[in-house]
Amino acid sequence: MRQMANDRSRERISIRDIFETMGDRAIGALMLVFALPNLVPTPPGTSAILGAPLLFLAAQLTFGLKPWLPKVIADRSMRREDFEAIISRIHRWLAFAERMLKPRLSVLVEPPAEYVAGFLCLVMAIILTLPIPLGNMLPALAIGLFSFGILGRDGLFVILGVIATALSATIVGGMVYGIVKAAAFVIANWFA
Repeated sequence: MRQMANDRSRERISIRDIFETMGDRAIGALMLVFALPNLVPTPPGTSAILGAPLLFLAAQLTFGLKPWLPKVIADRSMRREDFEAIISRIHRWLAFAERMLKPRLSVLVEPPAEYVAGFLCLVMAIILTLPIPLGNMLPALAIGLFSFGILGRDGLFVILGVIATALSATIVGGMVYGIVKAAAFVIANWFA
């Protein structure tokens, strides 16, 4: 991705370019690209936009399908300069994660365990697209950890992804329960 960002002959970088450059690691790389921006608070609606490609990718990982994105998503592009700025901002974090990655617990990043990781990513992508205030950060973290595990063939990151998924589901489930309970209380007192 750094080579693409520094390639002055390119005017724009599309999702298809990233997809083709990453080859067999495309699903993990693209899931990481779409999950990382959700780790910080973003304007309302951003998580739904970034979550749509995650739904496609996670579903493909779940069913062991070859990576594919609809043309409308794959042809999305940004100026090379903007891509370079993003890569330079996240490069330090990616380099840190790459140093920690090493092939271990490989049974967790091969089928059928890889399909389970894909299913958990799919659940997190669904939660990420919901309009829950600050409800996108933990699911994005879980997807990011799974993505690192898939990219680096590192089962330890998959285990961390499972932990983040459980934590995210618990917190988001509690938030949804609280919202439903508050709404029921308001409705009950309104008609009383």
